[in-house]
Amino acid sequence: MFNAILQPWPWWLSGILIGLMVPGMYLLSGKGFGISSSLRHIGSACTPNSGIAYIRENDWRANLWNIVFIVGIALGGFVANFFLSAAPVEFLPASYYSLGGFIQLLLGGVLVGFGTRYAGGCTSGHAINGISNLNWPSMVATAFFFVGGLIATWGLGSLLF
Repeated sequence: MFNAILQPWPWWLSGILIGLMVPGMYLLSGKGFGISSSLRHIGSACTPNSGIAYIRENDWRANLWNIVFIVGIALGGFVANFFLSAAPVEFLPASYYSLGGFIQLLLGGVLVGFGTRYAGGCTSGHAINGISNLNWPSMVATAFFFVGGLIATWGLGSLLF
């Protein structure tokens, strides 16, 4: 039994469990599933007198659950990788421990952060929560997340790096 926990789970089982998070979060907390808003809440908690109204006017205390949720995701990933895995996964592939790898991660992070803010949510919020609510903008955003990923993976990524 314990050996089954140490092996990767089938993709379909993981997908079902992630999908069940949407109704689970609505039923248990009345909240929608999303990750990107936690950065705003952390920023509001750390800089309450920010010059940026988006950060300053946010009530991070009312959204503390979101910060705890993010900490739980990171802690769960750590426990799963180092204590519930037959072969722990390395944090980053060796190719990222170089100047080119650093630039690639930095540029990717900036683009994802910009896109998240511009699209009004992250991939998990749009793809999991938005589509489950039949939110038309989330369906369009998710389609273009995939298109952008395909272009970066099979086109620009191989040309630039």
